[in-house]
Amino acid sequence: MSGRIPDDKIREVQERADILDVVSSYVALKRSGANHVGLCPFHAEKTPSFNVNPPRQIYHCFGCGVGGDAISFVQRMEGLSFPEAVRRLAERYGIDIAEEQRSPEQELARQRRAQLVRINEVAAQFYHRILMAAEEPRGRTARAYLKQRGYGRDTAEKFCLGYAPEGWESLTRHLAEKGFETDLIRQVGLVRPGKEGRGDYDLFRKRLIFPIYSARGEVVAFGGRVLDQSLPKYINSPESPVYHKSATLYGLHQAREAMRRGEEAILVEGYFDVLALHRGGFSQAVATCGTALTAEHARLLKRYTARVVLLFDQDQAGRQATFRAMEALLPEGLAVAVTSLEAGEDPDSYMAKHGAAALRQCLEAARPVFEVFLDETLAAHGDSVEGRARAAEAVLEKLRLIPGEIERSLYLQALAQKTGLDPALLQGRSGGAGASAGTRSDEEAIPLPEPPDEGPTQGFGAPAPRARARAAQAERVSPAPQALIRYLLERGEARERARREGLDEVLGDHLLRRLAEKILSVPGVSGEIPRAGLSEILDADEAQLLATIRLPAAQLFGDDLDSLFAECRADVARGAARRRRRELLQRIHDAQAAGDFDAWARYTRELQEMRRLQGGKLE
Repeated sequence: MSGRIPDDKIREVQERADILDVVSSYVALKRSGANHVGLCPFHAEKTPSFNVNPPRQIYHCFGCGVGGDAISFVQRMEGLSFPEAVRRLAERYGIDIAEEQRSPEQELARQRRAQLVRINEVAAQFYHRILMAAEEPRGRTARAYLKQRGYGRDTAEKFCLGYAPEGWESLTRHLAEKGFETDLIRQVGLVRPGKEGRGDYDLFRKRLIFPIYSARGEVVAFGGRVLDQSLPKYINSPESPVYHKSATLYGLHQAREAMRRGEEAILVEGYFDVLALHRGGFSQAVATCGTALTAEHARLLKRYTARVVLLFDQDQAGRQATFRAMEALLPEGLAVAVTSLEAGEDPDSYMAKHGAAALRQCLEAARPVFEVFLDETLAAHGDSVEGRARAAEAVLEKLRLIPGEIERSLYLQALAQKTGLDPALLQGRSGGAGASAGTRSDEEAIPLPEPPDEGPTQGFGAPAPRARARAAQAERVSPAPQALIRYLLERGEARERARREGLDEVLGDHLLRRLAEKILSVPGVSGEIPRAGLSEILDADEAQLLATIRLPAAQLFGDDLDSLFAECRADVARGAARRRRRELLQRIHDAQAAGDFDAWARYTRELQEMRRLQGGKLE
């Protein structure tokens, strides 16, 4: 569908789509006073914390914090965009949607994106036909290779596997015959420009092809593997307007329903690992696309599950990847476990030797990733006094990744037991996990320390996780940046000024900046941008943030854009000062622990100077 859904139709869907009726089709609910409660479909739990409030037509989970209306619920459950969810509910409740036409610029942008996806889809079909057609001689070697590895038509069809023949222009000619523009083909990275007057040539040649899908089922990129020992073994599509590897997981489109039903995802390192696990009955397996796991990956996983099991190689690189993934996943509140196979084994080879039942036992025996990190860190540093001290510092540094106060406290107790250190000392070194709710800020909770003397060092806390969370929240809800979002939505002159000054100068929060970038990307609108149209390009986090911005912006700043932008710049500066202050507190803490007086004095002087410049107080 090429048109925008009119606002009155969205309101009609919101009015007629009863939240209790919608949620009850997915979740078993029981009445509890004015509300209905059940087990949250978005995270694993045994005690119901998911509430539906029919009078207010909203849902909210007190366990994982998600909430919204019937449209946002369908978005999350089905992995749909806002307009897709609206259309799904409109169809369910018999609402006819006559769509408004986009502006010429908007329609052009939509068509361009659709063409890029279509080029990828035609390329995937081209590769897939060469692999699957028995009469196609160019795919014979690849078919034999898959058969030798134990993969048949079912796996090849489920993942639309293909084969890129050895010719330099096989795909280039095929796409040209289909009438696609050369510039668009280059944009998705399927061909490369020739040199010295030569024509474009195929990126993928003599490789088994793995199409990479978005969560919605669009072909957005490809991975290619050689069938011999030549290098590089794998190559991947470059990033493009439809493909961002830091926000894309291989196999997610095929795995998302299994992830949601089983309340678990298995994260592996390679395409063949995903294929092997799906073939063995573990359809919740996904992999990154040639990059380390990112916070965006973690948020993507969180849409479908609350638990992730890491199944990486057991070599040094695999272990490093495991703990880097831990750093991305834990702050999102996901339960993260890690399991291991025998040295030199991958899921494919392990199941070939031992069967799927044995792998299932390995997965069931997975240990919490932080527990593994703690044990391996202690083992790596040895049992000497110095080794235990260094290991404890390393563990405490990563302990801040865990958002749950009780879980942090339990790991502190475990660390104290394993090292013989005083739990109270570890609590202080950890930054005061479980500090009193009455603590007003990390500046007040952690006084500027005295210089270290020649006697035993006195521990003092690094910035408290709870205080850091409050500080981050204060940055997120500061009124000026939120007001700026409202002005960007409502006023063309505010958008022009934001483009001139640069969003980095006026928005310090990453999510707010992402939302603003999406607003500025909407072409051809001089006045107010309809939220319904904007929702088509927002992800779930951006849409949820937009829904929470309800400030009466005009009452705060009126037509005074100078004051608004000045306050936003000041807010960015305050945020930078807060981050630098927390960094200094941590460095002072580390210098004192190491007995480095020179570093301690240098960082202390800088912190005192910052206080002086801000009148003796840092926000």
